[in-house]
Amino acid sequence: MKTIRPTPAASSAQITPFAVHAYIDDPLALHHAWQEANKDKKMRARDAAEFLGVSECELIAAGVGLSTTRLAGEWVAMLKRIKGLGRVMALTRNHAVVHERHGVYLDASSMGKMGLVLGDDIDLRLFFSHWKYGYARVEKNADTVQRSIQFFDESGDAVHKIFLGTVSDVDEFELFVAEFSADNQQAGERVTVKVLALPAVMNADVDVNAFRMAWAKLQDTHDFFALLKNFNVSRTQALRLAEPRFAEQVAPATARQMLEAAARRRVEIMCFVGNAACIQIHTGHVSNIKVMAPWLNVLDADFNLHLREDLIHEAWIVKKPTVDGIVTALEFFDRNGTQITQFFGKRKPGQPERNDWREIVAGLSVHAHATQMTVAA
Repeated sequence: MKTIRPTPAASSAQITPFAVHAYIDDPLALHHAWQEANKDKKMRARDAAEFLGVSECELIAAGVGLSTTRLAGEWVAMLKRIKGLGRVMALTRNHAVVHERHGVYLDASSMGKMGLVLGDDIDLRLFFSHWKYGYARVEKNADTVQRSIQFFDESGDAVHKIFLGTVSDVDEFELFVAEFSADNQQAGERVTVKVLALPAVMNADVDVNAFRMAWAKLQDTHDFFALLKNFNVSRTQALRLAEPRFAEQVAPATARQMLEAAARRRVEIMCFVGNAACIQIHTGHVSNIKVMAPWLNVLDADFNLHLREDLIHEAWIVKKPTVDGIVTALEFFDRNGTQITQFFGKRKPGQPERNDWREIVAGLSVHAHATQMTVAA
């Protein structure tokens, strides 16, 4: 099967038009092209892959036998072994948001094609049906060595990465690579084409009354996915069909306003960022909020977030009934209706939602602002 990828000029959020890239049968040439591009531009792998017209997986695999080792084995077995590396940085991203969290991988487990990592620092939800390729990489620069373990989906998009830091155990990394090294260490990889998801049903075909009744009877936030599936609606479509008391559209700028308010008031939040294969969660404070357009950044010691504000097309305040009361989320979507990130107040099952988080969200509400203006008049 031929590998076809977006042209270098295409946005990373697009998957058309396609073009056969020039390096499909010459991974060594691709590896050298990356090295040449890095001499002047110093691009990250994702940007270099787009520049060269290949997937990031193909770019990394071009270095197999040189700087990269192809991995093989059970994904959860690998993640259980990551604990031995000690403190590392976990990175999960999509086209609009990068989520970086420092800590130790603890309590990795799986049930079928679902996986979990449940440490206080590294908190992941894993969907292994989308995991296809794994690599260990040792990148040597003039005065530094960067070691990483990287996983990709069937279309060559990165789903999760682990980077060693200054206090990580390098000997354990070498043991990890030896244990999970694949028999095939030939450079290059052939990935498949990403398939567009089928559109949801038209609004006219949705039983809106039944949908709203089902939403009002939710008992857990995790039941929301089943609600969407049962009525065959997309997430943004569901928000538009919902009762106004459960969903309110707000300005894209509320991402910055919420983070600045949470930092100012020292409110602990939960930040979810993911792709089809992995969701990574930060729970705790945020403090150092920096804007370097188009990026909105959280630059804290243990948590970094990099959000492309220009790719936020819609923002919604979403409320879901649970056995613990209403749980409120602030959700952000791109132009295609794909969720790029969502935020909650810090909480655990069995606990009601915290009031300081509700106060922050209420301050973002269009209706709250209108009410305040009316009272002032």
